[in-house]
Parts: sequence; C-alpha cells; structure tokens
Amino acid sequence: METFDEKLGKTAERLGITIEQIPRHIAIIMDGNGRWAQNRKLPRLEGHRRGGKIVEKTALDGVSLGIESLTLYAFSTENWKRPKAEIKGLMHLYSQYLVGIRPMMMKNNVRLVHIGTIEKLPDKLLRDLSESIEMTAGNSGMVLALALNYGSRIEIVDAAKKIAQQYKDGKLSLEDIDEQCMSDNLYTAGLHDPDLLIRTANEKRISNFLLWQISYSEFYVTETYWPDFGKEDLEKAIVAYANRARRFGSIKTK
Repeated sequence: METFDEKLGKTAERLGITIEQIPRHIAIIMDGNGRWAQNRKLPRLEGHRRGGKIVEKTALDGVSLGIESLTLYAFSTENWKRPKAEIKGLMHLYSQYLVGIRPMMMKNNVRLVHIGTIEKLPDKLLRDLSESIEMTAGNSGMVLALALNYGSRIEIVDAAKKIAQQYKDGKLSLEDIDEQCMSDNLYTAGLHDPDLLIRTANEKRISNFLLWQISYSEFYVTETYWPDFGKEDLEKAIVAYANRARRFGSIKTK
C-alpha cells in the first residue's frame, strides 16, 4: 500500500505543483443536492441519494491524492428545521451509506470519525455510525470526518463547558487555558485544522461550520452542485489552493 508521501509525490507531479502546496486537510460544505434534483424534476431526496454516492467517490479521490484528512459537512444542527419527511429520508440514507462504505474504508485503510452531537439522531443511525467508527478505528490512512448533526457554535460552547469543568476540578489553571487548550476540547481534537475549505453550488457563506478551525483556511467556491462534484473539481480546488500565498497574518517575503 502506498504511503502518503508516495501518493503526494504522484499528485504533485501530475498537477504541476509541489508536495508542500497540497493541502493536508480538506473540508467540504456539500451543497446543491436539492437544486440538482429540482433542475431534473426529481424529488429532493433523490438529490440527497445521489449526493451520498459522491461522498464515497470523493473519499476515494482523497485517498488516491494523498490527502490526510477529509471533513464533510453532512447535516447541521440547523437542518432539523427541514420538513420531517425529508429529515426521515436523510437519516435512512445516512444509515445506508455508513454501512455501504465500510468495504471501501477497510480496503483503503480509511478511518472514520464523527464530529457533532448524537442528540436527536435515530437509534439505528447511531448504531451504524458507532459500528463503522469502531470497525475502522485501527486504520492508519486518510481520516474521513463526518460532520453529522454538527454546529460550530454549539461545539465552541461545549468546549468552553468542558474547560470550565476541568478548571473547577482543579485539572486546569487559568494559565493553561489558551488556543491549544480550546482546540483540544473541540469535536475535532486530534485533527489538523483544514488548509482548504470547499463549498459547492456557488454559495458563499460558512453556515456555522468549523468557525474556530478555519481561521486561516483558504476558501474555494465552485458552481458545481454536490451530486456532480468529481475528481476534476477536487483537483481544480487543490491547484487554486497551491497558487495562493498563505501568510497567516504576516506579510509576503521574497
């Protein structure tokens, strides 16, 4: 099995960039399933079904490109406001895909993690999610982080509560509470912050996604609806990222 460096070397050569210019962690706000379906006079759920298939394909593309982490925004805490029938259909689809992608994850050494809360999630979905996480826990390749029932503001509040409890229990002093401490108490603890954030369907908003973690991420917006998103779209985003100068608040030097 190829190492990350071997995959990155091939990707860099093919795209005409350096290994250092390839993002380690890519996060994607998957948007446009409903509009994709409506444009084809199909039910919205058919768009979500098609979008679910693209999740597996994009994960495979990430593996082949040498990406270390891929975070996908599947369902936000605000999405519970959608029609009950659509939510029920989505929860059923998530269960299907969590089971369906197990062979792909095991074959390609992918480790699944969940970021978000389990509150309100159906029991069957929780079982399928837990089993898929447990099954892939020993894999050492790309991390596939599924943001399911995720909201960044809630995540930050939860982190603050955890830190406050640790302080109350005498496990932390005020001097211990810094940016790293906050990061260590977020749902994404242990993951490198996203280098590149992609949003599909030409939407230009963050939608309460990884507000802390994307402080210095590069943004890339594509008009492509998520069900049509392919490897070529992913590579275009990577090349666009490679051509940007990341300054992290400093100025460009020669």
